[in-house]
Amino acid sequence: MIVTTTTIVLAAVVLALLAVAMACVLGWANRAFRVEVEPKVEALLDVLPGANCGGCGLIGCSDYAEAVARGEADVTLCAPGGTGCAKELARIMGVDADQSHPYRAVIHCAAGRNARLGQTPYRGEPTCAAANLVAGLQGCTFGCLGMGDCAAACNYDAIQIENGLATVDYRKCIGCKACARTCPRSLITMVPLKVERMMVVACSNQDKGPDVKRVCTVGCIGCSSCTRRCDVMVMDGNLPTIDYDRYDTTTDFTAALEKCPREGMIYIGHPTAEDLAEVADEPVPDRVEADFKTTVDETQWRG
Repeated sequence: MIVTTTTIVLAAVVLALLAVAMACVLGWANRAFRVEVEPKVEALLDVLPGANCGGCGLIGCSDYAEAVARGEADVTLCAPGGTGCAKELARIMGVDADQSHPYRAVIHCAAGRNARLGQTPYRGEPTCAAANLVAGLQGCTFGCLGMGDCAAACNYDAIQIENGLATVDYRKCIGCKACARTCPRSLITMVPLKVERMMVVACSNQDKGPDVKRVCTVGCIGCSSCTRRCDVMVMDGNLPTIDYDRYDTTTDFTAALEKCPREGMIYIGHPTAEDLAEVADEPVPDRVEADFKTTVDETQWRG
């Protein structure tokens, strides 16, 4: 009995001595190998949301904070943090934060399954990356494949596939760019939402009008009618583009929409109070669909 008690006591003493020794070793290692973090970087990290989404173009919030501290990155690049975060980062850095607008994903295609011509059955791997390698899968080689790679890449459930077409829920999108990096056809770009409803060109087909008509019922035919009636729109090859640097709350797309013979121009974002007032007597869905009517008949909405 005495031997057993002595053994237990000795074992406890040995374990205690080992614990003290390991604590001393760890304490020494902490001091010897400590990586000093600049106080400014720590302050920046406290402001950042910690989403580590990569939307700023860097690996995570730590890398972004270090880049900002070194003056190598702008303080307005954090999409999840928004304007408030940018102002705090600017305050810490002692700089002025330029007016920034949240960038959100835009799908430059408006053609659901029923609008696509020349489709062939596909029985391969159900991903856009795989389907994009198959020649002749659908007539339009520029349009959305609808397999959902972008939806799978989004960690915020902001993209759904509806009728074979990717659509963005702008109540959830934070502008992390994950979907844009994933799309094998580069259909998704990031657009600054300067106003609640933003006009976008929802087509990527650079072919000439007759060729577009053979493969799609809604694709832009490059007639340039819109660019002649709106000063922020210019032709880029066979496609109209919008100069978002010149886009503001006074920009009027009414004449361009009225003359557009197709459905390549749509509004994204959220309807304004005026838009909702016009449809006050009609049931408004929780999600604003593509056929939502605004101030111009047949104008489309997304998000």
